[in-house]
Amino acid sequence: MTDKTWRMGFHLMPPSGWINDPNGLCQFRGVYHAFFQYSPDWPNGGERCWGHATSTNLVSWDYHDVAIHQDTPEDANGAYSGSTFVERGAAADGGDRMRIYYTGNVKHPGDYDYINEGRGANEITVTSDDGMHFSPKQVLLRNADYPAYCSCHVRDPKLWEQRGELHMALGARDRDSHGLALIYSSTDGIDWRLRTAIRPTDDFGFMWECPDVIRLVEGADGQRHEFLGFCPQGMPAKDDDGRGTSWAGYLPLSGTAIDATTADPALWREWDGGFDFYAPQTFVDDAGRTLLIAWVGMPDEDFMGQPEQLDWIHSLSVPRTLEVDPKDPTRIMQWPVGEVDALRQEATEAQDGQLSLPCHRADIEVEGVQGDFALTLDGALAISGSGDSVTLSLDAATGCGRGARSIACGGIESLRVLVDESIVEVFVNGGRATFTTRWFPTADKLDVRLEGSCASARAWTMAKAGTDPYEG
Repeated sequence: MTDKTWRMGFHLMPPSGWINDPNGLCQFRGVYHAFFQYSPDWPNGGERCWGHATSTNLVSWDYHDVAIHQDTPEDANGAYSGSTFVERGAAADGGDRMRIYYTGNVKHPGDYDYINEGRGANEITVTSDDGMHFSPKQVLLRNADYPAYCSCHVRDPKLWEQRGELHMALGARDRDSHGLALIYSSTDGIDWRLRTAIRPTDDFGFMWECPDVIRLVEGADGQRHEFLGFCPQGMPAKDDDGRGTSWAGYLPLSGTAIDATTADPALWREWDGGFDFYAPQTFVDDAGRTLLIAWVGMPDEDFMGQPEQLDWIHSLSVPRTLEVDPKDPTRIMQWPVGEVDALRQEATEAQDGQLSLPCHRADIEVEGVQGDFALTLDGALAISGSGDSVTLSLDAATGCGRGARSIACGGIESLRVLVDESIVEVFVNGGRATFTTRWFPTADKLDVRLEGSCASARAWTMAKAGTDPYEG
């Protein structure tokens, strides 16, 4: 079986090697840019750099040369995660300028623990007037600029504008191994001052990475809600479902992040209930939509992950629109961007609880579910609802060791399931809950079975969105 067997049709994948955290997501001069953590020589080591792809429609991506290499003393051991801020009218031609912020990782030689000593965490910026060619690197913050209580683990700058200033959220670990978020502010994007530090009111992991501040408007009255997104490390593993010690989720804030000093872990919500979802990043596009893209993978999975012979690994999720749940303003609803619908081809209606599609690229919709219900793909992956619980389960072979995970979301009322070769994204009840997972089917056709009562069930075969750059 070739390495191309499970390449996807409408997800952003690495041209080769390893992809993980989405970085620098933005719409710049009308074009969407997705940067990402990238190791092109995986599994044979190599640098940790920023890969780069662009799109005009969020589904078909063009791949470009590496945007940021680890090529200076300040990022010698990796150009780690970060974000982009678009400076309006700042370019030489009067147009917009892209300003990227990221963490340069440095591991000094010697006998260090690389937690409280021996590691450099440098916040670095570069700019571009065309989104392709970048300025020399400028270091903005070094270890000495962080609070004395911080360890050497400070990283992943996320930028936004509010109250006439720029703000930067940094994930951090203090010297007592407690996670927190640092919030810096600036008037020019170059000189930064510490504004506040957000700590949990109860212990919640030893490190908060990939922080994000999500600002959403609810309803016609324009009520604004803020959420602090992050990935806590050092959380309790769950033996019953294989969940590791790194989570991905968000906390609703009672006010604004720039004024906050604490966040309540009792309000924690996971972004996704599946096996493969981490390091999500949001951005606002020119249409005013708040969009999210995540890494479809995990840093500490205890299952095999994928077949051993592949020389590429992981992907990014489809972009998702975010909205405040009108039934519960502490919850964020997620839904595939409307551009995904353009890939739909011939529709097939369910007959006697069955659907058969010619390939493993599909968009499946089920509406009006009553009572207990299950949707099964190839007899190997099932989404089932019973009572208040919804469960994603895979057989050991097709799931490469993934088992079953459940979340409480009021049972199933509706489902949307995106299948793209070796990835499945599930949206329950209009996006109030989601499951994302890799799987590795071997059948030529996609077999869908429905058990239970529903008003309608149909599926579309999905077109491939572009040309796959893989040449393995």
